[in-house]
Amino acid sequence: MLYAFALTLLLATLLTVLAFRRPDARRRALRVAAGLAAALGLGLMAFPPSHTTTIPAPSTAILLTASYSPDTLRDLLRQLGPATPVRRYGPAESADTAAVGSPAALRQQFPRLRTLHVLGQGLPPADLPELAGLRLLPHQDAPLTGFQLASWPTQPELGQAWTLEGSFRSAQPAPVWVRLYAAGAPRDSVRLPTGRGLFRLRFTPRAEGRAVYRLEARAESRLLARELVPLEVRPTRVLRVLVLAAAPSFEIRFLKNELAARQHAVALRIGLSRGLTQTELLNLPASLSLSRLSPELLARFEVVIADAGALTALSPAEGQALSQAVQRGGCGVLLLADAAAIPRSMPGGAAFRVLPRPAAASTLPMALYWLDAPRPASVVAAVLQPNAQLRPLITGPNQQLVAAGRRVGLGQVAATTVAETFPWLLQRQTAAYTAYWGHLLSAIRPAQASGPELRLLTPYPRPNEPLQLRAEGAGAGPFTVTGPTGPGTTAATQQDARIPEWATATYWPAVAGWHEARLGAARQWFYVFDSAAWHLPQQQAWYAAAQPYSMPVAGAAAGAAAGAQHTTWPRWVGLLVFLAGAGLLWLEEKL
Repeated sequence: MLYAFALTLLLATLLTVLAFRRPDARRRALRVAAGLAAALGLGLMAFPPSHTTTIPAPSTAILLTASYSPDTLRDLLRQLGPATPVRRYGPAESADTAAVGSPAALRQQFPRLRTLHVLGQGLPPADLPELAGLRLLPHQDAPLTGFQLASWPTQPELGQAWTLEGSFRSAQPAPVWVRLYAAGAPRDSVRLPTGRGLFRLRFTPRAEGRAVYRLEARAESRLLARELVPLEVRPTRVLRVLVLAAAPSFEIRFLKNELAARQHAVALRIGLSRGLTQTELLNLPASLSLSRLSPELLARFEVVIADAGALTALSPAEGQALSQAVQRGGCGVLLLADAAAIPRSMPGGAAFRVLPRPAAASTLPMALYWLDAPRPASVVAAVLQPNAQLRPLITGPNQQLVAAGRRVGLGQVAATTVAETFPWLLQRQTAAYTAYWGHLLSAIRPAQASGPELRLLTPYPRPNEPLQLRAEGAGAGPFTVTGPTGPGTTAATQQDARIPEWATATYWPAVAGWHEARLGAARQWFYVFDSAAWHLPQQQAWYAAAQPYSMPVAGAAAGAAAGAQHTTWPRWVGLLVFLAGAGLLWLEEKL
């Protein structure tokens, strides 16, 4: 800068001396001023001056995520000012919006950032810890059309009723049909008159293995939303059932045939006359003796189904053996009660009390209700008296208790007053018959011995986002996860600090589809959705996870710390000054 001033001063001195040496002194002042201007212009062109201004560093920024509203962005820029920096999370879709691939990159670009406005669907909850120290302000746009939430059993048993529950909302108040598609055909549907609300869809899986159902919402013929519903249908749990009957009946005959047809192991003991019984074994070895209920015999069965007459005929030793088996949790008991009193040999029978129905009402079919029931009807001669110890299983009109259960020690016992269900099979109501007995047997069967298990802890996992896997009792070692393509990937586990038998691992899936996680003998299949699936539940999860970050951060005022900006004069300013001075010198010489 010193050399520039010296050269400019030398040129100005030279031009001034030349102006005084001319003999004509009339326009000497004009010549001197023009010479100084020309010298100054050359100096500004060669060495343009610069200056430093102090501006506040940005403490507020806007981050755009998927499905953001341009109207929301426009209103926010009007409030914060057009100079507020705007970035897009992920790949840039337009040249005028810079993109950031991670929260760390955003903080690197704006080290003084204190407040971040997030528009659209939001960030993955796993990225929130990287934004610690910032105040996050999510901006929820207008309600979108789609499934807000949905839940379903991911590992149902074959032949058992399967239910999907959720809610849907549409931006337009018009009727919407929500349908479930399984095995390429519609299986159940619900109509939402206002285009939003709760729904429940039912289906009974008919094949084992992994399957991906489809959930759709349509307004007339227009598709509004479509989501995938993955599940793994497990084989039906095979039960070992002991049936005790005081006399032959069609109810017992149809029941034992139906259970055996479904591959359950069934042992049948029927009283024919005093001291004379008939036994039958289905899917069991022929050498098994049913002459006396002993602890060794009851240890081979998980469920005992008996009518009131059979329990009354038990000897004291047999009744004690049955009670001890229930107390230890080895088996459960289902009583087919009649209008008489509960037998004393019934374990936990003191909590059950039978109330006969009026004679006129007992001859009319009664509709039966339970969770996910097909609502069959049957003649019921008596009901059970409700009390605090009983757990309702099946009810009739006006909440009349038809079947109930309770815990006795480590086991479960139940009683039902429905005397005849075999007419449902004769009337081709097979689904009602199967659902009825499946519901009762599931309520009293002992829990299976817990072995090593793997669980997926992340709902709606997506590619390129971390998901959590937990091993329960599977031992130490890393997970091995195999995706739809490519070899298996290893994920290290971390032992839980509170429960030593648990260990968690983080896995980053690369593609959508079925994945298998393995740790020793434990295996677990889970499905990875594509990036656009279930966007409304993901958005709600983001808002819930970002709530703790929305409070003001201490020391946020420091975010306006000053920064330096250097500004240099344009060279055309010096050119204009030089041309003005040189032009005056030329014009003065011509005059």
